[in-house]
Parts: sequence; C-alpha cells; structure tokens
Amino acid sequence: MKKKLWLPIILSAALLSLAGCGKESTNSADSTPAADQKTYKIAISQIVEHPSLDATREGFLAALKDAGITEGTNLKVDFNNAQGDSANNLSIAQKIASADNDLVLGIATPSALALVQQVKETPVLFAAVTDPLAAKIVSSMDKPGGNVTGASDTNPEAITQLMEFIASNFPNVKTVGLVINEGEQNAVIMAKKAEEELSKHDIKLIKAPVANTSEVQQAAESLVGRVDALYITLDNTVVSSVDTLINLAKEKHLPFFSSDRDTVEKGAFATVGFKYYDHGYQVGQMAVEILKNGKKPADMKVTLPDKLDLILNLKAAADQGIEVTDEMKKAVKDPEKNIIK
Repeated sequence: MKKKLWLPIILSAALLSLAGCGKESTNSADSTPAADQKTYKIAISQIVEHPSLDATREGFLAALKDAGITEGTNLKVDFNNAQGDSANNLSIAQKIASADNDLVLGIATPSALALVQQVKETPVLFAAVTDPLAAKIVSSMDKPGGNVTGASDTNPEAITQLMEFIASNFPNVKTVGLVINEGEQNAVIMAKKAEEELSKHDIKLIKAPVANTSEVQQAAESLVGRVDALYITLDNTVVSSVDTLINLAKEKHLPFFSSDRDTVEKGAFATVGFKYYDHGYQVGQMAVEILKNGKKPADMKVTLPDKLDLILNLKAAADQGIEVTDEMKKAVKDPEKNIIK
C-alpha cells in the first residue's frame, strides 16, 4: 500500500526535473545572441571643446545609438580633446593610429587632417571640416578613395547668402571686422569667400589676426572704431572665446554675425546655417553604413549641408541695438525654429 502511494510522487518529481532541465536549456539558447553580439570600438579626436563641435559629437553618437550601437553596451568610445594644441593633436592621432579601432572620427579640420596622415587602414570619418579638398583630406568629393570620407560643414552658398543679408539690411555697414586665426586653413578659406562677397557690395573686410584664444579679446577691441559690424568664420580658436565678441558687440552696439547656429544661440545676431547636431547625426549614419553594412569609405560621397536657412536671435538684436524689420523676418524660411527669442 505504501509503495503505491510513493509511486505517483516519484514520477511527478522526475517530470519536474525534466521540465527544469528544458527551461535551463531554453535560457541558454536565448542568451547566445547577446553573448555573440559584436562590440565596436571607435576613437574620436576633437580639436577643442565648443558648442558646435560638441553638438557634432553628440549627433554622431545619437545616430549610432538609434542603429543599435550604444556606448556602454556594445560600443567603446575613446574620446580625445586636443584643447586647441597642435602638438596634442598630433600625439592623439599617433595614439589612435597605434590602437585597434573599428572606425575613427576627426571633428574639425586639424583633427581630421592629423588622423588622415596617421591612420592608413582603419576607416576614417570627418565632420566639421570646411574644405576637405583644400585641406587635402580627400582628393575627390564624389569618390574620396582610400579609407577616408565624411561631411563638410560649409556650403559656400551660406556665406554668399549671409553677406547679401548684411548688404541688404544694414546700409550703414561699410566695414566688417573679422577676428581670425590665419593658421586655421578653414578660417582662411571662409574669410576669402566672405571678402569676395562683401566686395561686390562695396563693403570692406578688416581682419584682426590672432594665434591663440588669449589674443581674441585684444584683437576684437582693436577693431572698435574701425568697423561697423563684426563677423567670425568657423574658426576654432575664435569660437572658443566667442563670449568676448558677444560682450563687445553688446557694449559697443555692433551687429555681430557668425557662421554657425550655436554662436547665434549664444548671442550673435544672425547666420545662414544649420544645426551641428544634425550634421553630426549625418556622419553617424555614415558610420553605421560602414560598421554594420560593410560600406567602404572610398565609395561614399562627401556630403554638404543642404538645408540652409537664415537664423536670427531677437534678444541679441536688442542687445546690439538692431531693429529687426519685417523684411528680415520674412527671409527666414522656418521662423518657428530659426527665429530665436
């Protein structure tokens, strides 16, 4: 009688044991994809910290994340900031070249150029580069060749449109002051284009050269009394100390024009441009194509900003003694996004 009672209990225990084994096997199978998931390693070299370059990096990483490549999960990022120092910039490029990366990114012309000179096998992307052809980062915009491609942050049409805006809406502006580091090729290229466009309207560009950020204030002050407005290019040295120019423009009631949206958001009056976050996101999408889909940089066209718009800062206008007319506002294609109040 006791044997008959124990038999069902033993059979039940055996079935439970088998079920448990089956469950453990299923979990093991489910964990296999996570265990096999590729971890990517990317190195980033950025010449200096300032809003436009930081936004570029943030957009780049956001595009990777949206494609399932997430820092801290399956992405390791080696971020390097040269702090505007050329020796640091070269040292960073050499360090990155000797490391084992799946892809590297250079943000701004000096960083991109150093990487291109040092990294010969790993895919190299660049962002926030004014003229990759003139800088000899690539030999062709349509077919870059080699292991390098990316996105330029300058469409020459943006400079043309901004200079036309100045000429059309500021009839009293006959001279425009430019603080510039002529050691930055990107700044020289943009300054030349601005000078050409201004000359068509009989407006003179007056330059105040600097070699580093500590000279920006003195150079800006040297323009007071000699110019009717201020302008800066995508000059990493100058943009890093842009607060000096913003304060001077406010104090002296000088209209201040920039080449990037972030500086307008900070306190310049106007630019023709785009969001650097979007620019970085575009380069991040190129990285995804390389990392996940096996595309070759050699075959990927270098891109240009194509969604240009006039961007105005109304508070900066008040600070600089500018009367913002209806005509100015009408020139903004997307006033909801690009008229900053």
